[in-house]
Amino acid sequence: MSLSPATGADPDTLVVSGWSTASPYGLGAEPFTEGVRENRTAVRADDGTADLGPYERAGRVPNFDIRTVLGRKGTRAMDRATALAVATAGLLLEQAGPGLAQDHPEAVGMVLGTGHGSVQSIMDFTRDSLTGEKPFHVDPALFPNTVMNRAAGQSAIWHTLRGPNTTVAGGAVTGLLALNYATRLLRQRHCEAVLCGAVEEFSAERAWLEYRARTGGPHRQPAGPLGEGCALFLLEPLGRARAHGRSALAVLGGARFIAFADPERADEALGRAVTEALKEADVRPEEVGLLVPSDSGGPLGAREDAALAGIFGEHRPDRLRLRRLTGDCGAAAASLQLAGALTAPADRPVLVTSLDPDGQTGAVVLRTGTA
Repeated sequence: MSLSPATGADPDTLVVSGWSTASPYGLGAEPFTEGVRENRTAVRADDGTADLGPYERAGRVPNFDIRTVLGRKGTRAMDRATALAVATAGLLLEQAGPGLAQDHPEAVGMVLGTGHGSVQSIMDFTRDSLTGEKPFHVDPALFPNTVMNRAAGQSAIWHTLRGPNTTVAGGAVTGLLALNYATRLLRQRHCEAVLCGAVEEFSAERAWLEYRARTGGPHRQPAGPLGEGCALFLLEPLGRARAHGRSALAVLGGARFIAFADPERADEALGRAVTEALKEADVRPEEVGLLVPSDSGGPLGAREDAALAGIFGEHRPDRLRLRRLTGDCGAAAASLQLAGALTAPADRPVLVTSLDPDGQTGAVVLRTGTA
């Protein structure tokens, strides 16, 4: 492979060349960046406009009305998670330029992570089938919202993306898994560019499920406020990004995922994932300038902190604790962590880590602003 004479960078190096979010700070990368840099909380008290379930505060995308944002056509039966994904994809494609999807729609894929899809849609549809006069007395237009890949499929249809379309689910680690899946699609030449990330909606139904799950055992996360959001990234080879006038915001350095069966050994699993990811990226611990942990709190969060302390020792990189600003965004949490990494000053390696109580750990190394 030929190298760029200007930077020595391999044009096949995979880079993030664009990103956008729908977050508790609002729609778009700009309000998210401002909120994170100001260290401003986006978790708000109940204002009476939404049922927060057992919680008094939540990190909801403000003023997000589906028909106002996306229009009336095609949105009558659209669930909130799908709408968040469709809106975020539209913002990212607008930023990338009209040629990304229109010229060669089959060259652009989508990998979208989710927890369960739309929990509210699943529970509403199930309730209607149980409480109606007949089990089949349900609204058929709502059934697609109960399928896990609804958001990914609808986003691709809405924006004419005809490349590979994949849905990934992996708890809190979902966003990192989606990024890793997207890199494999590109390296195996299944497409030329990928929109990848994750989405999670807030609903009273999800709030109650999360609350019961968190308070059900000693190794669960604290029952803190929930959040919602979507973060999507444009991942493509460096050469393609430059050919279309897009700069590299970050280079994907390394990624590792390790499972654990015993929660007491979660720190060992994460430590191994971080060590191997740094080695793959050819980054020494003392070179890392920013840590973006999952910051889950409780016993699991303590094990994450212990694993990082064991690796970095006396080196104290800056640390972005995003969850306390946005709430627990579930499956979208790790993607929002990646977005948080992109808000930091450039030209330094960033480590993003995630731990899920069901037994998964993940670590991703990015080099921001270096290509």
